[in-house]
Amino acid sequence: MQWTDEGIILGTRRHGETSLIVELMTAGHGRHLGLVKGGRSPRHQAVLQPGNGVRATWRARLSEHLGNWTLEPVSSRAARLIGNPVGLYGVQLLSAHLRLLPERDPHPRLYTALAAILDDLADPLAAGELLVRFELELLNELGVGLDLSRCAATGATQDLAFVSPRTGRAVSRAASAPYADKLLALPGFLVARQPHAPPSAADLGTGFALTGYFLYRHVYEARGVEPPPARAGLIGLIERAGRLASANS
Repeated sequence: MQWTDEGIILGTRRHGETSLIVELMTAGHGRHLGLVKGGRSPRHQAVLQPGNGVRATWRARLSEHLGNWTLEPVSSRAARLIGNPVGLYGVQLLSAHLRLLPERDPHPRLYTALAAILDDLADPLAAGELLVRFELELLNELGVGLDLSRCAATGATQDLAFVSPRTGRAVSRAASAPYADKLLALPGFLVARQPHAPPSAADLGTGFALTGYFLYRHVYEARGVEPPPARAGLIGLIERAGRLASANS
């Protein structure tokens, strides 16, 4: 059997003396592995780097087999990503997040988001907002999404300021008064109906704390794994950018 799709390289690992198993996130076939024969040769190395876009053809005798890739380069992002700490942490974090998905399970929304984010991983604060939103979409795709559209207690759509750690639903500032200390803070930039300026480093930290709580509760803890180190590294870069911005203001 055979199919062709667009894809983005997430990672590689050695196979035998000369070949590589290459992991792609594809537009229509999800996260997918395949063998590139001779993939460790200098001719292939520049292409087979995380973040690069390819046109991928997969061939196998049976659908359950590993199969072989034929990969044609489409977009070269790897050198730019690796040369920038935000890009390096960003591509590592995105790849780790996508590995939480079942292999060969299509997630076109996440593929589209991945391609867009990889082209915009330069500034820590701008990248931070995109990655928080990616984590929200990842939670949705994993079936444990948050409902930030209206207050769980009153149905109000204005002044949403908290999220219930139990239900993952938003709570308005007024409705939260008796138990605000038990709720998770909801930064304004994640409230769909609330226009916002670019979020500050503190806002992004609040956003990462929110998504991190539910990722840990529903995914990492349940699977007995730790959050990817790249996530803490990226948050550290955002915090440093925030301190620098404050010092220069």
